[in-house]
Amino acid sequence: MTSKKGHSLRIESEIDKNRCEGNWKKVIELAEHLKELYPSSECLAYLLSGEGRLESFLEQSPPIDANISKAKAGLIEAKKNLVLAANDKDKHAVVVLDAHLLLGKLHYAMGMYDEALNNYQQAELHTLTEKQLPSRSLRIVAESYAVKGLCLEKQLPNLKSKYKIADWHDQIIKCFEMAGDLTLVYLQEQDKVTMQLQNGSGSYSPQPNVTNTTKNIGPTLENALLRAPLLQLQAGKTQAAINRYRGILSAVESTATQSLRLTLTRQMAEVLLRGVSGSLYKPPDAPPDIIGTSTINRRLNHHGVNITTNGASESPWKPKKYIGPNLFVPKNENEETILLLLISEAMAVRDAVLSQSPEFKDARLRAFENATAVYDLLTLAVVRWHQVELLYESFERAMKFSHEEVHVWMQYALCLINLGRYSQAHSVLEVVARLSPQKVMPCLLSARLCYEHLNLIKEGIEWSQKALQRETASPQGLQSRCHLYIGIGNSIMAANTNIKQDKINYTTTAFDFFHKAQQCDPNDHLAEYYLAHEYGMNRQINEAMVHVKISLNLRAEHTPSLHLLTLLLSAHKQYSDALHLINSVLEEYPDNLSFHYVKAHLELQSLGGDEALLTIKHMLLLWRHLYEDQTNIDCNEQQSERRSETRSVFQLYTSEMSDKDSSSMHAHSLAASRIEQALSEVASSLSSFTPKPGPQRAWLLQLQIWLLLTEVFLVLDKPDNAILSLQEAANIFPMSYDIMYTKGLLHEYKAEYSEAKQCYQNAVSINPCHIKSLQHLGLIYHYLGCQRLAEKTLRDAAKINPNSHQTWYNLGKVLESLGEMESANDCMATALEVENTNPILPISSIPLTFE
Repeated sequence: MTSKKGHSLRIESEIDKNRCEGNWKKVIELAEHLKELYPSSECLAYLLSGEGRLESFLEQSPPIDANISKAKAGLIEAKKNLVLAANDKDKHAVVVLDAHLLLGKLHYAMGMYDEALNNYQQAELHTLTEKQLPSRSLRIVAESYAVKGLCLEKQLPNLKSKYKIADWHDQIIKCFEMAGDLTLVYLQEQDKVTMQLQNGSGSYSPQPNVTNTTKNIGPTLENALLRAPLLQLQAGKTQAAINRYRGILSAVESTATQSLRLTLTRQMAEVLLRGVSGSLYKPPDAPPDIIGTSTINRRLNHHGVNITTNGASESPWKPKKYIGPNLFVPKNENEETILLLLISEAMAVRDAVLSQSPEFKDARLRAFENATAVYDLLTLAVVRWHQVELLYESFERAMKFSHEEVHVWMQYALCLINLGRYSQAHSVLEVVARLSPQKVMPCLLSARLCYEHLNLIKEGIEWSQKALQRETASPQGLQSRCHLYIGIGNSIMAANTNIKQDKINYTTTAFDFFHKAQQCDPNDHLAEYYLAHEYGMNRQINEAMVHVKISLNLRAEHTPSLHLLTLLLSAHKQYSDALHLINSVLEEYPDNLSFHYVKAHLELQSLGGDEALLTIKHMLLLWRHLYEDQTNIDCNEQQSERRSETRSVFQLYTSEMSDKDSSSMHAHSLAASRIEQALSEVASSLSSFTPKPGPQRAWLLQLQIWLLLTEVFLVLDKPDNAILSLQEAANIFPMSYDIMYTKGLLHEYKAEYSEAKQCYQNAVSINPCHIKSLQHLGLIYHYLGCQRLAEKTLRDAAKINPNSHQTWYNLGKVLESLGEMESANDCMATALEVENTNPILPISSIPLTFE
């Protein structure tokens, strides 16, 4: 008897082992063997045989709608065995219970939802006690709750009471939540068994099928984990859905849930982005303090993180969760969203398929789609908080599995542009343009970079022409923009060249394309603005006024148009109207330094230096408010630029260290900035000068304010104050040719002509196209008696910019001293003519705009 009993135990142990491993063929063989040797265990044998046949079938044909007809034919034998086991109610209560639970799963696979629910009713599933269960029983009960929820979803009740419908919804959600919790418990137990086997043997588990079964939990249990929060969302219970997501994600990770976590973290991040904000957000509860707590047992998992064990107050049907004193707990929705997406991104990168072999195409595409969805959400989350560096790091990682994937390359290019890495962004956009041969936008973005940041004007025109070709071949509604960008490129080329015929050709082409842009889209304010800008550059003030007013009628808040209108009014000598317009604009944009800068010049011209001093004082206070904090923290140039509501008139050209009398788009500005940078490096190595901390653009703004203040003090006959303000400017950037020019003004004011000459020569040696330095250098040569040298210098200035009345006036004085009265009279007449259309600041001082 003892031997027979021992043999029975060995068979039962082997059956349990094979059931846990999912070795169903062996289970069926052992069931037949058990039936033959032990007739009293016939009920158990029927259960095992039916279970084995059911699970074997479902491994090949999962329980989905498409497989219902196949299940009805293929599960006849399994159903027969399970029905026999379920009808033996007197002998084995546990066997009967399992038989009904498995019959529920079988009937669901066959599309017989009422029968499945009836099986769960007979098993009294809803009354089961939450107690410790063997691994296989855990899975059966988890699948039973999941299948019950799915059956309830399939069988819509004919209920009219909204309360009963709500109860029905709650019952489904409860089923899925129970199934989800049990699934997590089951998978944690499976991982625990695998770890014990590995640690016990010192090598990999001798039961490889244990690991294999945990890797694929099947569509039923996956649905249970995913459906519960989604149903909460459909019912409008956003907070309950978030709590459910948190509950699943805070559970100790198991091998089989790794891929599901990517989906869950991404879904939860999307819920937080779309449905939760401000006061609606409730942060997650902090984990319990495990220090000194006796009611919670602790152990370390294989990652070295504290996790709970089943204490006296915990249900064995609840998964273990991470706890510990050093766990990060988000304080607001932004922290939690970014945390979730960074976790998602880490998992997406880990799952990426790097091989380009054809056999991995489907897996590679699936992994890439998962990663792309995460990156899109991450972009939305971090850009609004200006954390683009974080996004850049993610796209850097994405590059290794984004071969020929245009969407990621495009996002990467936009990220680089936002960070101010323009050369790298331009290279990436070249790849984007190649990958999407019909798309117009990559070409336009490349052209914009060439115009605005890289000083590659001819290449920018080529990109714009390529965009027009693509638009013509495949219309995308961007024809007006293509014409506009070609016109902008030719306008810049016209401003850059000193050869008269080339300037005429470029100007004619620019006008032609601006008019085409206007005809393609009569409601485009930018086309009207650039027409006005080009007319203004060519001193056709009346025509410019017409078009800039049309631009403002189309978009009244367009600040470049307002800026241009102010300068055009000053060209007509309507200083009071221009000042009134500036004050009105500053009411809407009080932190716009560009308009304050123009206002100070208008006040200096029409009201006197005292009014201008007040404006400059306000500019210094405004600079402190907008930029001072950036000098103490790590802030890039792009973030610095965004601090003011709109870009300043000298925010662009001081970033390239050009002068306010020459457009920032001029090629010489970039060359001058490089010379200045080299001289600054030499100065920092040979003297005590050290560059100011923080973004250089912010300091260059302050430098321009100090230089303007110096000129105003000289107008007010306050040289001592001028010296102090100039010293402040020199402390920021001593090798700037603007500094040297202003020093020359100070020496000229004191009649120290030799020192002034040296300063102007230094400025011109750095930037040979600096008009004001050339004008004053010519005048100094005149004062020193070097008339022919003065004439040559001023004629050079006239070639660079023939529309400066000061150049012609100074040249007239020089020619008069040389006795060339007729030529002197012509120069004076030209000075008067040019001065009649001369704005308070040059039109070219308005930075490029594409918005």
